[in-house]
Amino acid sequence: MMISVILISLVLFLLSAQFLNMQWKSRGFPPGPTPFPIIGSIWWINFRADHQSLKKLAKTYGNICTLWLGHRPMMVLYGFQAVKNGLTNNSEDVSGRLQTYIFNKLADGKGILVSNGLIWKQQRHFGFGTLRKLGMGNKGMERGIQTEARYLVEFFRDKEGEAVDPSFPIVHAVSNVICAVVFGHRFSLEDKTFHQLIEAFDYIVAFGNSRFYYMCEMFPWFAEHLPGPLKKARFSRDFVCSFVRQEIKSHREKGRRDEPEDFIDFYLKQLEKTKNVPNSTFDEDNMLQSVFDLFLGGSETTATTLRWALLYMLVYPDIQDKVQKELDAVLSPSHLICYEDRKKLPYTNAVVHEILRFSSIVLITIPREAVKDTTVLGYHVPKGTLIMANVDSALFDPDYWETPHQFNPGHFLDKGGNFVTREAFLAFSAGHRACPGETMAKMELFIMFCSLLQKFKFTLPEGVKEINTDFVFGSTMKPHPYKLCAVLR
Repeated sequence: MMISVILISLVLFLLSAQFLNMQWKSRGFPPGPTPFPIIGSIWWINFRADHQSLKKLAKTYGNICTLWLGHRPMMVLYGFQAVKNGLTNNSEDVSGRLQTYIFNKLADGKGILVSNGLIWKQQRHFGFGTLRKLGMGNKGMERGIQTEARYLVEFFRDKEGEAVDPSFPIVHAVSNVICAVVFGHRFSLEDKTFHQLIEAFDYIVAFGNSRFYYMCEMFPWFAEHLPGPLKKARFSRDFVCSFVRQEIKSHREKGRRDEPEDFIDFYLKQLEKTKNVPNSTFDEDNMLQSVFDLFLGGSETTATTLRWALLYMLVYPDIQDKVQKELDAVLSPSHLICYEDRKKLPYTNAVVHEILRFSSIVLITIPREAVKDTTVLGYHVPKGTLIMANVDSALFDPDYWETPHQFNPGHFLDKGGNFVTREAFLAFSAGHRACPGETMAKMELFIMFCSLLQKFKFTLPEGVKEINTDFVFGSTMKPHPYKLCAVLR
């Protein structure tokens, strides 16, 4: 009995000491909910970084506030000014990526997306330099996108106006663009392995902003021994890695390093070139993870945005009609859509940008980490502090958008009907960790969207009166499954 009392007293003492220590540490940070031992203050947003909880957090504590992920402080930025300045002022100082239990399980600090230091600099520089060689942002990439747009048009034409869920054909078309660049080949719509690949990525993305994700980060010892979402996420990642390893093996056997045709070829050539270079981070693990990251970044977000694009055309048929009238007035029916056409199609270009703004598929950036003591928005930020930017709040900031909660292409048009850029358009984030695939994503979205609307009028299936425009919560905000009819114009 006495031992139990002593143990309980000791635990209470340690918890109290940690509680007081956390209050002391939180003095120099922006205001926020009271942090408690072990759980921090993430409980305040109910272990879920969604629209309402982050809005409530900002309303209570201000546009710059602090949450504690366990014992780690995390600055939360809300609204355009806080997000922009927080990510771009002293941008290099906050360019780190947090190394957490889950990230280490899924990436182990390798590749491009969640790596740091020399690995991040070398892999990112090589990765996107190689993508440029393979045509990113120019005619080489454009031809690949036009090819997939043609297959997508053929898919809908074959359905002859019957009701169909557009999700998988869209994912298939968008993913095949990056597949051709990374693997050197595309997949057919019936390929079972490709279906499994997409399902695996879908699960990893859904897991990434779930309540279970936050619980795993806070109680890793607990998550390690339980079956469930984490185990399935690791299984999904292992499946993808097994597939990529097979692709690498196949590329090695073909031996095209003298005349590389795709990303894996270029990486194998780089391995040979740097095998005796000190401090080189080029190895098979980084190659595998870089391929994983490029596939994830080059497919998930653009496919989700295109799904929203067609859904909005069902919701706003008048806007669909205006886009088609502009396409008809400027381009001939046989014209092959190219990215340069956006300069002649200001209304259509504005609609594409409004789709990106209004769908706001990434609510928050993957948290960044201060790589050294620095200053963020007037606050002293010690090395290791996390920074989480609510990008969604910039895209809906009432101080910078006339009708933030309405789908309004006029946000990107001046009084003369000319396309204009907007400073609060941070759909691709900002600073050192901004999305480097922005140009590629815009090319894909514009070419595929215009190619579809040039050929089809999209309508609701017979008998469907209501459209669900709520999102399915996850790392990206997807629309609920829906069906449409593509009627040949």
